[in-house]
Amino acid sequence: MKKILLFVFGMLALNACKEKKTMKAGAKMQDFIIAISKFAREQDPNFILIPQNGEEVLFQDIDPDGSVNSDLVAAIDGFGVEELFYNDGSYTPDDYRLNMLRKVSPGLKIMVADYLANDSDYPNALQAADAEQFIAFPRYNANYDYKYIPQTVYHENANNIQTLAQAQNYLYLISTENYADKASFLAAIQQTNFDVVIIDAFFGDELLTITDVGSLKTKANGAQRLVISYMNIGSAEKYRYYWKKTWGVHHPLWLKKKYDGYKDEIWVKFWNKEWKEIIYGNSDSYTQKLLNIGFDGAYLDNIEGFYFLYHKN
Repeated sequence: MKKILLFVFGMLALNACKEKKTMKAGAKMQDFIIAISKFAREQDPNFILIPQNGEEVLFQDIDPDGSVNSDLVAAIDGFGVEELFYNDGSYTPDDYRLNMLRKVSPGLKIMVADYLANDSDYPNALQAADAEQFIAFPRYNANYDYKYIPQTVYHENANNIQTLAQAQNYLYLISTENYADKASFLAAIQQTNFDVVIIDAFFGDELLTITDVGSLKTKANGAQRLVISYMNIGSAEKYRYYWKKTWGVHHPLWLKKKYDGYKDEIWVKFWNKEWKEIIYGNSDSYTQKLLNIGFDGAYLDNIEGFYFLYHKN
């Protein structure tokens, strides 16, 4: 019995330690996002920031029952979320996350990217987002990796979109594997009428140019739209320009933990000085590259890294 009690108390202490570390990491993620925003907006006051997932980061002390973190909310324009209404492909709304997002909407534009097991659920996924005044990019069964452009644009319009708040739809296209070259990739997007386009800043290993990005800022119908770059700030990607051949888990030490399911990514201690310098704050940083080539903003992925550094994926 004594051994059992010691085990139980040990597990409780371990869990309490994990939760304390998670809360501290969450606060550091808030600071990280605010710092990226400050750096970018000093150069472009209209630069858009959209974190994805990890909704607890929107609240003081990472506590959704507490108050909204007003400094964080002021630093961003929207919030992206995956698997909100559909989980494992089926319609199972996540009320926990939904209630958090309701507390910051409509002040922030909520962008939902659910994955659907059945393509017939597509209309319902759009309607579920509509009911909350969110905008949606439901992914058909074959589009788990964001590599296809839908044939139709929901809430298609000829409005000039100058702020994220004005957007009624968006395209999320961060895989380029279906395109033989950069020209065909750009042309495919140019022929659409999406209000917002989220893409990677690189085609393969090649950084897009200011001309490339500029060519996407007009819809096929002639109206203005926003072009946002994907940027992963919670995990390091082995195929990026900044990756060094000698790197691996714990080498350097801030490369903290394998990212289960993504063999080319490693969760990072994002508060580390070296990682922060990769992302923002200097002329060679990722954020600076986005500013230099004319992106309207950045879509910040793996915000939930503050949690998964200390818990299983």
